[in-house]
Amino acid sequence: MSLLLCLQNDVQACIDLFLPAACPWCNRLLPGDRAPDDICPTCQQGVQPLPSSHCPCCAQPHATRSATRHYCENCLRRPPHFSKVYAVGCHIGTLKETIHRFKYRDNPGLSSSLGKLMIAELTTNLGHFRPDLVIPTPLHPRRLRQRGYQQALELAKPVAKHLHTPLEIHLLQRIKTTPPQQGQNAADRQGNLHKAFASNRVLSGEQILLIDDVMTTATTARECSKTLKEHGAGEIHVAVLGRA
Repeated sequence: MSLLLCLQNDVQACIDLFLPAACPWCNRLLPGDRAPDDICPTCQQGVQPLPSSHCPCCAQPHATRSATRHYCENCLRRPPHFSKVYAVGCHIGTLKETIHRFKYRDNPGLSSSLGKLMIAELTTNLGHFRPDLVIPTPLHPRRLRQRGYQQALELAKPVAKHLHTPLEIHLLQRIKTTPPQQGQNAADRQGNLHKAFASNRVLSGEQILLIDDVMTTATTARECSKTLKEHGAGEIHVAVLGRA
């Protein structure tokens, strides 16, 4: 081990000793055995899991509680090109507020704690699906310049590392500028995102894990997965933080 690395480790140990880690969401002090990207028990309890009654394809919660997990009307009427959605929780409360800070308030540092929650969700529910590529939902270059970072990419980095799966950041591209999708209905979103994505190469049946921050109407995931399928992708699954 180099002298520089030893010094860095010693400095970090002193920081950990005299400056206990704080929750990255609310700044409450964490217990001594917690990692800096862990969240406190209060914030963890504020993340509401999806109800047991939700669509097994797009993860949309059903309006009424049911013992069976039947497909929603949208997936039955227009089956998407993706097979399954994994969501950390419902897009409400603490999770919604944190995603908003991560996405709109120039706080990319939250990606570590949010990515850790996404990894936990995938570890529990990924099952036998083994992606060949992890792909973040792309931003248009103009939006990327405005924001300064691509939130889906910041989430995809720790996920790809954990899964030991290649992270492909150039294959799927956003070629059409669209107005902000927040607050728009499904029909408007579909019109805005029609032919908004392109792929820069043909695939050979690779299984894809598509990463995004929030799923509201599933229009973005539908258009991305459609583009990937048209260019030779195999099975596609989607992972998000919040599901509305």
